[in-house]
Amino acid sequence: MKNKITLQAVLPAVLCFSLMHALAQPGGGMGGMGRPGPGPGLSGSMKKVFGKHTAFTANVEMQLARGEDKIVMPGKMVVLDDKTRFEMDMAEIKGGGIPPDAAATMKQMGMDKTVTITRPDKETMYMIYPGLKAYAAQPFKDPDATRPESDFKAEVTELGKETVEGRACIKNKVVVTDNEDLKHEFTVWNATELDNFPVQIETSQGGARVTWLFTDVKLGKPAAALFDPPTDYKKYDSLMALMQEQMMKRMQQETNPPQ
Repeated sequence: MKNKITLQAVLPAVLCFSLMHALAQPGGGMGGMGRPGPGPGLSGSMKKVFGKHTAFTANVEMQLARGEDKIVMPGKMVVLDDKTRFEMDMAEIKGGGIPPDAAATMKQMGMDKTVTITRPDKETMYMIYPGLKAYAAQPFKDPDATRPESDFKAEVTELGKETVEGRACIKNKVVVTDNEDLKHEFTVWNATELDNFPVQIETSQGGARVTWLFTDVKLGKPAAALFDPPTDYKKYDSLMALMQEQMMKRMQQETNPPQ
C-alpha cells in the first residue's frame, strides 16, 4: 500500500531537513561569529576565511559531528560576492537520526531536492523546489553582510603541510576577531594549486565539530542568473504557505484518487 502523506509524516522530515540545512553551511546558524544567524551565507568571520575567493562553484560535503553522532550532507555551492546558492538532495544525507521514511516522504511531495539562494542585497532568501516548479521568498537579514571588512581581523598561523583529496595544502590556524572582541577559530587547509582556496575548513559550533570539504572547485564568476528564482516557477510568500498548499493537494489526491 502506498504510504499516505500526513502532517505527522511530513513535519519530522521538514524539521530535520531545515535544521541541518541551516546549521551545516558556512556561516549558517552562526551569524558569522558564533551568534545565532538567519541562515546560510559567507559573511563576517567566514568571509575572512575565504579571503579573496568571493566567486566560485564547488561540490561540498558538510559534516556536523557531536560525539558519536554525525550528519553528512553533500551538495553544490555557488558564490558570487555576498550572494550564495546551495543545492542539495535529501536522499543523499546520512546520519543524524533522520526518520527512515523522511526522504521518501519529501520525494513524494516533490520537496526532496532544493535550491536555497540568499540575497543580502535584497534581504531575501529563496527556497526553491524544482520538483514542484515553485519557490518561497522569505525575509533574510544578515547583520554581518553590511559590516565593513575592517570590523574583522584574521590572525593566520601555519601548522604544516598536508594533502587533501590529492591536493597539496598548507594547514593553517585562523582566528578571526571582530571589533567587539568576539573570536572564532578555524583550522583551514588552503590548496596551493587553487590559489590557496580553502578546500577544507573545520571549526566548533555549539559543542559540535563542523567540517566543510570542497571538491571540483571552479574559480571565477558564475552566471548572475543563478542567484534569482526561475521566472516560470510559482511564488509563495512563505515556506509554510507552500507546504500547506502541497499537503492539501496530496491529501485531496489520496481522498479522491484518479479512476
